[in-house]
Amino acid sequence: MKRYILAMLLLFLLIPYSEGQLWKRKRYEIVVGVGPSQFFGDVGGYSQGENWAGLKDLSFSGSSFNTNLGINYRFTRQFTTRLNMTYGRLRASDLRGSNDDREFEAVTSIVEPSLLGQYYFSRNRSERSFLLARKKTGIFGGFFKALDFYAFTGVGGLYYSVNPNAELEPRVQDTKGFVPVIPIGLGGTIVYTPNMTLGFEFGGRYAFTDNLDGYTSQYSKSNDVYYFLNITIGFRLKSNANGLPSFR
Repeated sequence: MKRYILAMLLLFLLIPYSEGQLWKRKRYEIVVGVGPSQFFGDVGGYSQGENWAGLKDLSFSGSSFNTNLGINYRFTRQFTTRLNMTYGRLRASDLRGSNDDREFEAVTSIVEPSLLGQYYFSRNRSERSFLLARKKTGIFGGFFKALDFYAFTGVGGLYYSVNPNAELEPRVQDTKGFVPVIPIGLGGTIVYTPNMTLGFEFGGRYAFTDNLDGYTSQYSKSNDVYYFLNITIGFRLKSNANGLPSFR
């Protein structure tokens, strides 16, 4: 009887510790994202004073697409690093803005490698419970128990290649380059199954150049920026005894 009671006490003491270590079993995650891109450069857009805090610059004529692939590694329960690669396009057009009579347009192809740090200021409760960690959550079942929210930033580089239209081409000096960028943004995920997450991510990039559309206006006072809004899907990988990802 004493042995039984001792075993039960030991079990109750070990359960909280074991549940607190569940996340270590799946440190790695492959994340795929896709969505629109929005570019803010010297081609297109409204002048300050006409711009409603920049909201009028959001337009279909100034949007394109991006897709990215990332590999996450969890250092702690709250902090994750991501090695990320993005391919996409940035579109700039005078079709809607203060200078529509210029008729400048440019499409810029981009490749952006980056190293990001993600801080989870809100973590889901499912990975703290053996019961929930083995259960399919679904999109609506246990919704609030399965949510994560995070902020991210880091460093990156941007290779860009500009394709201007005939009106803009005489003004273009450089059509290609590689520059540093600083990403920053917010994201959220829901644990759909123990091995799959669904989410969204909104992030901006500050580029250390004013030439992503191939044109720098004499009135320009800042470098170019662009934004991504992505829908993401993540696949968690188990860690083996050596701490490396297991594809079994």
